[in-house]
Amino acid sequence: MRNFIDRLIDRTRWSWQGLCATWREEYSFRVWGWLNLISVLLAFLLPLGAGDRALILIMGVLVLVAELFNTAIERAVDHTSTDHHQLAGQAKDAASAAVALTAIAAGVAWVFALVGLF
Repeated sequence: MRNFIDRLIDRTRWSWQGLCATWREEYSFRVWGWLNLISVLLAFLLPLGAGDRALILIMGVLVLVAELFNTAIERAVDHTSTDHHQLAGQAKDAASAAVALTAIAAGVAWVFALVGLF
């Protein structure tokens, strides 16, 4: 049990370090973070149903998760080589597309939630 707790503490610390480093060094992550905060505030200020509110909150977190993966892929590719390679570019573009698609899904969730208000 002690070993489990020690590992849990380590994993929590490493996750927090990754989150803080990404916040500090990635402009896009900070933008999505602030937009997510606005989204959360609006989700609680507007008279949305519990399901709509939950979907909006989950989608906001998923956008941040996608951006974390995007950052990880960009950093790994940049660390591996500074030379331009077609596959490296495709990997970075795919990660960026994942963020875009997740953000579109979050926007769709908002549209359906707002349409449900009227």
